[in-house]
Amino acid sequence: MTFQPPSDTTDAADLAAFGYAQQLHRKLGSYASFAAGFSFVSILTTVFELFGLGFSFGGAAFFWTWPLVFGGQLLVAFVFAELASRYPISGCIYQWSRRLSNATIGWFAGWTMLVAQIVTIAAAAIALQVVMPTIWSGFQLVGHNPSLSTTSGATNACILGAILITLTTAINAVGVKVMARINSIGVTCELIGVALLVTLLFVHAKRGPGAVLHATGAPKGSYFGLFIISALMAAYVMVGFDSAGELSEETRDPRRTAPRAIIKALCASGLGGGLLLLAAIMAAPSLTNGDLASQGLPYVLTSRLGTTVGKLFLCDVTIAISVCTLAIQTASTRMMFSMARDRALPFSRTLSTVNRLTGTPIAPALLTGVLSLGLLFVNLGKPTVFTDLTSACIVMLYAAYLFVTIPALLRRLRQGNLGGESADGKTFSLGRWGVPVNVAAVLYGAAMTVNMAWPRPSVYSPGTPVWYLQYFSVLLLGGTAVLGTIAFLYLRRGDRLVSVAHAPETNLATVSV
Repeated sequence: MTFQPPSDTTDAADLAAFGYAQQLHRKLGSYASFAAGFSFVSILTTVFELFGLGFSFGGAAFFWTWPLVFGGQLLVAFVFAELASRYPISGCIYQWSRRLSNATIGWFAGWTMLVAQIVTIAAAAIALQVVMPTIWSGFQLVGHNPSLSTTSGATNACILGAILITLTTAINAVGVKVMARINSIGVTCELIGVALLVTLLFVHAKRGPGAVLHATGAPKGSYFGLFIISALMAAYVMVGFDSAGELSEETRDPRRTAPRAIIKALCASGLGGGLLLLAAIMAAPSLTNGDLASQGLPYVLTSRLGTTVGKLFLCDVTIAISVCTLAIQTASTRMMFSMARDRALPFSRTLSTVNRLTGTPIAPALLTGVLSLGLLFVNLGKPTVFTDLTSACIVMLYAAYLFVTIPALLRRLRQGNLGGESADGKTFSLGRWGVPVNVAAVLYGAAMTVNMAWPRPSVYSPGTPVWYLQYFSVLLLGGTAVLGTIAFLYLRRGDRLVSVAHAPETNLATVSV
């Protein structure tokens, strides 16, 4: 008997059971769904961007933080895969949290995730500065020093990032089909590039894999403290695999496609990134001269593979950064659209409008673009923009994940299930492993959130400590909570959240704005 996947009509009827009409166009297949999650993680973008951070604290042995973080995030991904199979709705973090707990918790989950995604757009876009001036000096439009630790480098990063965000905003406004095609091509280039790069670096290895058993290159001090700081690199990288869930309403057969895409995206990133770290440590010209910590992977590529070959791979990294930024912005527009559709944001009528021709919520694409551009230029010329933006947005992503994993655990303990089962009974489930996996996911997420948010001067304000830079992540989390509370109370007082707070799920989409 041949399995017949659900048609678009069946998927639309499934969505209607949750109270929403099919407005977005279902154009995504299994590879495009996988690509959405993989490109958000984007190991070429983030490993190239952050390798120096991890190595500068942990030396060669910081490699072991990668499998540790991967294991923790895999627990989270399993929980998310279950939820993606049960609630195939755009704005998944918001929708999952709300349906597992209540409207208030769900709103703050969505708000936190939305702010985190917008900040992440800016953080990803400035990664162009790590590679483009190395490819060609003409990309250094301001000053002469491309290092992100300098004022000219940070300023140039903002300019390059602004150009990229403008382009991704335009692509997101055109439609999901164009976005998916560009994203899939970019991910294919990235996967091929990672495989070739790992192979070439292994061929040009200067030392054996045993190098990662030693803390060569790490500064003096308590190694445990240095090791957990170096884990920030891996923690910063392995997020965003839930993006396949964000695009559920544009994915064919999302109950089966999205869970697989979430797991595949994280596993492919974990394997590829781990091999890339190992190959780079083995191939680096030196582990002790300071260049690996200060210049990161571009230094390894150009010194070991030659300028021409190294620059070709850096071109591939540029593609990866571009599609990473595109994927993050796509996810943020779906989150904004999903919340606005429930009247959970100001100007909900405009933000929830879908263009009939493109099947795309254009207003959220434009707004996320403008807000992320604003973040760049608020920090224009600040050398710490790179680390502070990256750190803060990932802390917030982890916090948003806890808004899902904790309610999921409480729902399991109280009711014994997560709800949302499909009519055919073929919903993905962890079975008896659900509770222990969920408990471990919560414990890991909470521990890593504290680790990342801890106001270490060496991370957030190296050199002469500046208090507001040192506490940047804490301040952003606090500011987001305060602004979110004000916005939430305003919406509740104006009776704008009635559809979320009181209406039954099957009627949410029918309440007029």
